Order: sequence, then C-alpha cells, then structure tokens
Amino acid sequence: MSLALESLMRVYPDRPDGRVAGGGIVPFVLIGGSGALGFILSSSALIAALPMVEAWVISVLCYAAFIVPIYLLHRRFTFGATAAHGQALPRYVAVQMLALALAAVFSFLFHGTLGLPSLPAAILVNLLTAGVNYMVLKSWAFAASRRLAAAAA
Repeated sequence: MSLALESLMRVYPDRPDGRVAGGGIVPFVLIGGSGALGFILSSSALIAALPMVEAWVISVLCYAAFIVPIYLLHRRFTFGATAAHGQALPRYVAVQMLALALAAVFSFLFHGTLGLPSLPAAILVNLLTAGVNYMVLKSWAFAASRRLAAAAA
C-alpha cells in the first residue's frame, strides 16, 4: 500500500530555511471543510438510498471512506510532509480517533453541562476539535520525518 500511496504524491523540495513547504491553516480549513461537506452529502444520499441499512453504519463507512483522501490532501497541501506513509497514515488515523473522542467530550460539555443552544455549541465543538486536530497533526502525525532527520544529523 505504501508504494501505491507514494506513486500518488509528487516530490516537492524543502524550503531554503530548512522547513518543509506546507500551506498551513488555510488549506487545513479548506480541505477539512470540503471533506466535511463531502461526508455530509454522501452519507445523506446513501442513507436515503439504502433504507435497509442502519444509518449509523452508513455514516461510519462514509467517514472512513474520506480518511485516506483527506490524509493525502493534508499531507501535501497543508503540512508538506515527508514522513513515510507507513508512519504518517496510522498516526493520522489515530488523530482522527482522538478528534472523535474530543468532539464527544466537547459536545457533552457545551450541550450537556453548560446547556448552550445548538448552534453556538456546534460551532465551539467544531472550532476546538479542529484546533486540537491541527496542532496534533502538525506536531506529531506529519512531523516525524523532520524529527528523525534532525536526530540522525
């Protein structure tokens, strides 16, 4: 699988200051937002088209279907990562599981404990979860090759 994923990615040189070229927060928001929209549209359409399948099963399968494409887009455009797919992809999936857990905790806090109205609570859940997600992806999931390269030098 790693070879197949590598064949999809172009090689881009690092910047002169030694940092890997990546777009930062704007591509993160655009890619994540596009992925979320794609998930909403596909899961909604499939739930309507397949009434014999439990809605939560379709939702989980749709979410899972977006993991690798969004990973590849974030890897290239958001973080400009050079970490091996065998290392970065499992870390990315782990971060996605963390994000689901965080969304559950934030939802419980804002909806349940604080009793905020739905819209402000949903906005806070999304902003906080995405913010933590961005920091963990940047510092851990996609940064491994830079740390390993620095340790080897």
